[in-house]
Amino acid sequence: MAACTIVWFRRDLRLEDNPALIAAARAGTVVPVFVWSPAEDGQFHPGRVSRWWLKQSLTHLELSLKKLGSPLILRKSPDTLSVLLEIAEATGATQVFYNHLYDPVSLVRDHRVKQGLSQRGIVVHTFNGDLLYEPWEVYDEEGQAFTVYEAFWKKCMSMPFEPEAPLLPPRRLTGPIGKIVGCNAEELGLEDEFEKSSNALLARAWCPGWGFANKSLDSFLRSPLIDYARDRQKADGASGTPTSLLSPHLHFGELSVRKIFHEVRKRQITWAREGNAGGEASVNMFLRALGFREYSRYLSFHFPFTHERSLLANLKSFPWRADEGYFKAWRQGRTGYPLVDAGMRELWATGWAHNRIRVVVASFSVKFLQLPWRWGMKYFWDVLLDADLECDVLGWQYISGSLPDGHELDRIENPEVEGYRFDPDGDYVRRWIPELARLPNEWVHHPWDAPPSALRAAGVELGTNYPRPIVEIGAARERLQASLAEMWERDAAMKAALANGLEEGLGETVEVAGTGGPEHERMDVPRVMVHMQRDADMSCNSSRRDQLVPEIVPNQFHIRAHESIMNRSAAMVEDGEEAGRAAVPMVFASVRRGMGGNYGGHHVEGNGGEVAQASAPIQWPTVTAVDYELDSTAESASVTGRGGSEGGTVPVWSQSVSARTPIQVREGLVPEVRRGPGLSRRQLQASVQRVNLEGMTSNKVGVGSMVDLDG
Repeated sequence: MAACTIVWFRRDLRLEDNPALIAAARAGTVVPVFVWSPAEDGQFHPGRVSRWWLKQSLTHLELSLKKLGSPLILRKSPDTLSVLLEIAEATGATQVFYNHLYDPVSLVRDHRVKQGLSQRGIVVHTFNGDLLYEPWEVYDEEGQAFTVYEAFWKKCMSMPFEPEAPLLPPRRLTGPIGKIVGCNAEELGLEDEFEKSSNALLARAWCPGWGFANKSLDSFLRSPLIDYARDRQKADGASGTPTSLLSPHLHFGELSVRKIFHEVRKRQITWAREGNAGGEASVNMFLRALGFREYSRYLSFHFPFTHERSLLANLKSFPWRADEGYFKAWRQGRTGYPLVDAGMRELWATGWAHNRIRVVVASFSVKFLQLPWRWGMKYFWDVLLDADLECDVLGWQYISGSLPDGHELDRIENPEVEGYRFDPDGDYVRRWIPELARLPNEWVHHPWDAPPSALRAAGVELGTNYPRPIVEIGAARERLQASLAEMWERDAAMKAALANGLEEGLGETVEVAGTGGPEHERMDVPRVMVHMQRDADMSCNSSRRDQLVPEIVPNQFHIRAHESIMNRSAAMVEDGEEAGRAAVPMVFASVRRGMGGNYGGHHVEGNGGEVAQASAPIQWPTVTAVDYELDSTAESASVTGRGGSEGGTVPVWSQSVSARTPIQVREGLVPEVRRGPGLSRRQLQASVQRVNLEGMTSNKVGVGSMVDLDG
């Protein structure tokens, strides 16, 4: 008898090369389900433009599935598991299929859902629908996870087996008997009436949906790809299409990464046969960009703390400046550096910016202003159309020097030089900064050097209609060097205090060559064993397709924190009130291994307490250390002022407090902070083990932003 299978859609909103959907179609009756659960997203609730894209993409998918014979069931709920169980009971479904995700939020939720379904006797099968290779398939000669991109990508390109070929979409689907209660995309509440007027402009430039994603890929392959190596550095924006413009489609899974890879490889083979060296170089460059997306998920899986803490342990000693005044000027595009300001204004207006512009504005934030990189990462998450947690984390860690192969710690880019490099004619700056539209090319990227006559002729009044530089270049360099010296001093003192030689909360570390510091300085990188554990898992009758998750040794702080992730009930707090109970969105499930590959339940605990503000005021401005071991996960929320209910430590982005008002700061927190119950990273002792969740189910069926795809 044919089985009835629920296909749980998440960020795989397509029919083509969707392993979970195709496997379910082969098994029998298919019940497609999408659950919108903002409570489970925590502080990483999608921003306005990202939610707009999701709404359009779901509408497109809904029509496609209906034509095939099984309409998409849309539900909104604070608990995904309860919805899946309800639909399974209503339809008689005995299986749930879904494709893997690798970000920390999804790993926690997916593990909980899988356990809940398995306990009710529902078989769960999971698939790789997002990567060329699973994170546990790629490791170095010692069986350890890579922490350098070049080595990682070289290994991927020399794997003994090619990435699987993309699967064709099903010809038809057999839907469930009877009508299942659901809602339409409008009723999910993905955008309110106020947002609709702003979002209407997005439809002029973008066409969400898996069908349009394939058209975008075809368009890119026909023309821009062959000149990608030459044109990708242009900051022309979407109108010039110097890059692929595929990143939003990839984030929402409207387009398969395997399809992109194989289609591009076909072009590479053809151009190599024709002797087209430029085309070959473009393909290699584009595949490297695709590789950065793979690497972002690889790091997120093996080092699940990287959304809130540097991969390099030394960076937790860096004295970041918790300066909300700087942060506001950066967000609003009022720094006095034209290329930076143009990039930030485009980002806010359109939800998109060229990769090179993203690098410029991010570098300015962490190197010039020394704002905590997590602030910028969270802001990007809130405003980007292609907001992707793993890619954003990789980009910001790379720019801040938090990765072994990232930017040198003492590297600071001159925005003036970068302006003439990526926008030599000043067209990009003039489009987004009309105040400088009449300024000659000679001065457009450094108006502070322009003679008074040129400024008057262009109608520019520095300090009035366009700001003077917020920080002079020379002063920024000196301040960065002083901060690095302070970091090394703190790091040395911390190491001296750790007699056992282990970085607390990171497990075993290995030293690599330092960047930007004295030659004798060394950077500490955590080690994660992949191959040895994988062999142990394979001995339990599993396959290389099985979903693995990071394991964290449990302690008394996990359970309540997990509850606050899955069942968010914290109330908002008003400005100036005592810190409320905002939930902490990131902890990792612990699955204890028993005899013979059996697994017990996972246990997560949390302290549920409040962290009091320090009583001693610190006069503005000041340099304070943002402790990477703090029990919060981010210091920013969206520009709409969402706070306590979304968790973490968030500055309230309003004008209610002057930047020069005395404030209270605790270890680098910003003014007007709402603070929730923390989960101290000192409580998390990372294990190098990985566990095989497929051991809880029957045998599997045999079926198979600042990454440079932002353009």
